Amino acid sequence: MICFMIEVKDIKKLAELSRLQMTETEMADFAEEFDSILNYVAQVKNVVGELGERTAGELRNVMRGDDKPNVRGAKTEVLTQEFPTREGNYLKVKKIL
Repeated sequence: MICFMIEVKDIKKLAELSRLQMTETEMADFAEEFDSILNYVAQVKNVVGELGERTAGELRNVMRGDDKPNVRGAKTEVLTQEFPTREGNYLKVKKIL
């Protein structure tokens, strides 16, 4: 486990830059929380790094080729006939606003 050891003086500087007012107790508590967050992020980065190295050669395209595309408009008439209200090829819907 990596330990970053964020100190209260670092939290104080961050609070000043962020224009936050914090008590000494809040800064000490935040330093502990911040340290645990950074440790967690380091663990996640290690896992992602390991997965990236391990699967780099295993990646492949899983999308199928578009062998038989539909003819444009071939099913338009069938679909528009199912709609309750239409004007030509336009489907009519209720006004929302």
